[in-house]
Amino acid sequence: MTKTSLQKFQVWLRKFWGILKKINHNKRSSQSMSSNSLIIVKRKIIFMTHFIRLITFCFFFQSIIAQEKPNIIFIMADDLGYGEVGAYGQQLIQTPNIDRLSAKGMQFSDYYSGAAVCAPARSVLMTGLHTGHTRVRGNFGKGGVIGLAGNAGRVPIKEEDLTIAEVLQDKGYRTGMIGKWGLGEPNTNGEPNKKGFDYFYGFYNQRRAHHYFPEYLWENTQKIMLYGNEKEQTQQYTHNLFADKAINFLDRNHQKPFFLYLPVCIPHSRHEIPDKGIYTHKKAWTEKQKIYAAMVTRLDETVGRIVQRLEALGIADNTYIFFTSDNGPAEISGDWEMFNSNGVFRGMKRDPYEGGIRIPFIVYHPQKIKPGTRSNQVGYFADFFPTVLDLIGEPMDKTFDGNSIAGILHGNQQSFERAPLYWEFYEKKGWRATRFGKWKAIQNNLHQGNQGPIEVYDLYRDPGETFDLSQSHPHLLDQAKKIFNTASIPSEHYFWKYQQQRDIETFNN
Repeated sequence: MTKTSLQKFQVWLRKFWGILKKINHNKRSSQSMSSNSLIIVKRKIIFMTHFIRLITFCFFFQSIIAQEKPNIIFIMADDLGYGEVGAYGQQLIQTPNIDRLSAKGMQFSDYYSGAAVCAPARSVLMTGLHTGHTRVRGNFGKGGVIGLAGNAGRVPIKEEDLTIAEVLQDKGYRTGMIGKWGLGEPNTNGEPNKKGFDYFYGFYNQRRAHHYFPEYLWENTQKIMLYGNEKEQTQQYTHNLFADKAINFLDRNHQKPFFLYLPVCIPHSRHEIPDKGIYTHKKAWTEKQKIYAAMVTRLDETVGRIVQRLEALGIADNTYIFFTSDNGPAEISGDWEMFNSNGVFRGMKRDPYEGGIRIPFIVYHPQKIKPGTRSNQVGYFADFFPTVLDLIGEPMDKTFDGNSIAGILHGNQQSFERAPLYWEFYEKKGWRATRFGKWKAIQNNLHQGNQGPIEVYDLYRDPGETFDLSQSHPHLLDQAKKIFNTASIPSEHYFWKYQQQRDIETFNN
């Protein structure tokens, strides 16, 4: 019985009880009902009243128990640099809503993506396994679905690759994925609806996601035509559609615990937006700079809309919001030098250096996280899966490469020692990297036979990675070699060129 049905029945019961009182008041003049039969009816009504009250109590108790499970929202930008939001030092692009999340939540200084490009970063996030273990380790691999990249294909995650969405769905959560998926094409086991999401709206693969006025999107398994976008017309802007669908998802699912995964496409190229907003009249700026800044601010406005809707629905106090980016900024961005997109860090998207993988990371919960807190705890995408399990109070017998940061978020611990972070990357010349403590080790040129020298940096003293310590600190070099030799397991889809099992190409995506 629904809450509405119970309320209607209670109204009917009160009306019936009022009629009975009138009958009782006029019982002396009534010849149709004896005193004894009236008493019996009264007793039945009293019993039914208590019975309905018990059902009502059980219904609301069940609702309260359900709402004890927190809602989870994960908002992920695409190619947003560490320094491109105000909370991380941006001076030119306005991001007041993201900055407000930081001011009222926790901001991390040493947080990393799972990879330096789109698809593997998402795979790490969804599975809790780093790129030496997770299924999808690159945007393209052997045996993937053939598409725009020629002979190489997009590898989907498989049925046995457990995702955080599948676990939450199994625990009674309503789950939604809106935006850019990147982990499975239509008619593969990697479709979002097959990997834990009740609702999907957006792009299946990353290559098609970079046109903001496409002719169609997908809603679950149905292709939805976007009328007004035919032949390069620009009537329906995908980011606006994603924002509206996200709000609609909240409206439809706020009475149950939910997980909303919102990996938007902004500010990835192609750089397009219907209007340049507050940047329209920046006379000293180029059109490209105006468009890029407007895209980031449009994303910020979406964050604000989501927070406002949570508050209007009365569920903000039971919702965690995560905000981040999938990797560092691209060199073809609006103007990464002008906007100081990668902050003080060396490198960009696809690079093993901090600018390619260190990302903004903010977590907000108005009741559970102390406002304005800052953490230098080292973390990365593989932490999300175990963290969410902790937040919902559902321990799981599964091995992760990540660690739960729930204790950090709730102020129960300041920091913890963790196993080394690890990345491997198959584009360009091939590289792998690890962070252990304050140290960072990088090995390039892996396609040439695993002979590239290992670089070592002290990230506390040298966050820009300019002074290689490998020769002066041989013990750190040895430690890095041990990590590299044990961190990865073989993959059927990804190989170094020298292994002569496949040709890894570099793709601009």
